[in-house]
Amino acid sequence: MNYYRGISSTDYGPLSFATNVEHETKRNQNFRTALWTGSNLQMTVMCIPVYGEIGIEVHHNTDHILSVKEGQGLVKIGNYVDRLDFQQHLSAGDTIFIPAGVWHNIINSGKSPLRLSSVYAPPAHPRGTVHRTKEEEREGY
Repeated sequence: MNYYRGISSTDYGPLSFATNVEHETKRNQNFRTALWTGSNLQMTVMCIPVYGEIGIEVHHNTDHILSVKEGQGLVKIGNYVDRLDFQQHLSAGDTIFIPAGVWHNIINSGKSPLRLSSVYAPPAHPRGTVHRTKEEEREGY
């Protein structure tokens, strides 16, 4: 079965469905919203506020692909938490590929929210995850 859905904060995995990811990403106001979570793959949409960032992180067993849908940012990537040697400016249409075990951070360097879609394989967050803010994520909500 295929399902089409409009904007919602509901995680529609593991059902099959189709949606416009760019539209979903641009409408999302939360720091992170799980859009779809399956057994082996997850997509979230993110909204990083002006002067905000994802924060330096590593996913030890998860490959990660992020696509910029709106805004401008800076990605920093490296093999060590204190050596993020690769840096690149980002804008709409750019995609970042991050293998498991690689440290990274994405910083909003623009004057408007930075909106991203993010794919994890396998999933990195519990099904149905919604973090309204970065602080909420840190607090474990």
